[in-house]
Amino acid sequence: MALWRGSACAGVLALALGCVLLLEPELPGSALRSLWTSLRLEPAPPGPPSPESRLAAAWDALIVQPARRWRRVAVGVNACVDVVLSGVKLLQALGLRPGKGKDHAVLHSRKDLEEAFAHFMAQGAAAERFFSDQGAFHTVAQVASESPGAQHYVGGNAALIGQKFAANTDLQVLLCGPVGPKLHELLDDNVFVPPESLQEVDEFHLILEYQAGEEWGPFKAPHASRFIFSHDLSNGAMNALEVFVSSLEEFRPDLVVLSGLHMLAGHGEELQRKRLLEVVNALSDIPAGVPVHLELASMTDSELMSSVVHQVFPAVTSLGLNEQELLFLSQAASGPHADLSSWEGVPNVGMVSDILFWILKEHGRSESRASDLTRVHFHTLAYHILATVDGHWANQLAAVAAGARVAGTQACATEAIDASRVTLRAPQEFMTSLSEAGTRVVLDPNKPVEHWRRDGVSFHFTPVLVCKDPVRTVGLGDAISAEGLFYSEAHSATGFE
Repeated sequence: MALWRGSACAGVLALALGCVLLLEPELPGSALRSLWTSLRLEPAPPGPPSPESRLAAAWDALIVQPARRWRRVAVGVNACVDVVLSGVKLLQALGLRPGKGKDHAVLHSRKDLEEAFAHFMAQGAAAERFFSDQGAFHTVAQVASESPGAQHYVGGNAALIGQKFAANTDLQVLLCGPVGPKLHELLDDNVFVPPESLQEVDEFHLILEYQAGEEWGPFKAPHASRFIFSHDLSNGAMNALEVFVSSLEEFRPDLVVLSGLHMLAGHGEELQRKRLLEVVNALSDIPAGVPVHLELASMTDSELMSSVVHQVFPAVTSLGLNEQELLFLSQAASGPHADLSSWEGVPNVGMVSDILFWILKEHGRSESRASDLTRVHFHTLAYHILATVDGHWANQLAAVAAGARVAGTQACATEAIDASRVTLRAPQEFMTSLSEAGTRVVLDPNKPVEHWRRDGVSFHFTPVLVCKDPVRTVGLGDAISAEGLFYSEAHSATGFE
């Protein structure tokens, strides 16, 4: 009888739990499992997989190797040592107090540093600035290097991209840039540095990180990000350009990656014009069968950006950039949505798509234009878009998914996506264009890469699984671009012949 009563009780409780499920179908799975356990019944069946875990699994199925892979990648020309630390703690150590947030194209003092840091921290936006006063910079750099928790890493877009490529042991990687003893020690053994690129002293960049919700006086960061500044003359003048170009003939790469143009912003117009002309001439010497990817970084000089768009874009095959660089590019070159002063929250997908389309239509390859540009890889915190001129690139679905996946793993410092540590922040639905009649897209975690076409240009969109508590944000854009390139295949690529 006691056994019967126990079984009946269990049956009644199970029936009650079924009623709860019927009446409250949206009750969180964790609550149901807790209730089930408290009733001392058999272990509850696992709940349905989260959107994050479904999306990660779908990515893994989509990410496949291209039919033809790169064998040798040459990367240049900016390289340095990143000193990474808490921005708020450094400002406190310098005796600075919160003031007004204000952007400065060039930093001339500690006050400028504090104001620019606060300005971008309030937006949760990454930025990079040149510090003009050498003595003041070295004083700040010494305080930063000696601060508790300060860490030294490989820095500079070229070095970071080279380091990411070098993780693939079947790739040979050439890096040209100002490489000092500390940076040489930090680089992967698979990265070859020509003797001409080695120098006795390292270039240091200070990376002031902040976490989502962190506060500096009245300023509160909506996202985790970083503010970068330096007094870097070697990278600023692109001193490694000539060594880079002269090394290509012997190294004979399948792919060339160029970065560091943004460092010219700390110099006068005459030097900028001279170096840009030399960059374009150098690129013209690279065989047509070798794709050239240009990685942009934060700029504030609209004349420099406009010159890069009109002079350098036609000489490269591929482009990588984030939301700040994309909007500034459109403003500097009178593109779509140039009247927008800044993004509010997650950048509007339709607006981003319009600007990417304009870049490829106005500055990319066409029958009437002598331009090599056929690919743009855009990345922002919540999503990525790969836009390509039809007929020139393959495996872009895998490429955009791989770039987004590495954003989640690198930010969380995990080998694979940990669904419990990431979250979806991409819009659940969006329009593919705002300047013309676009298509409405509804996000499906089971099919995470959306594809659409517009007048000869293909778009591949995927959300990002954003790390809730990022370990490190520096270099994410470079890792994203490198991973996207690793999985890409250029139809016309023949290499050095």
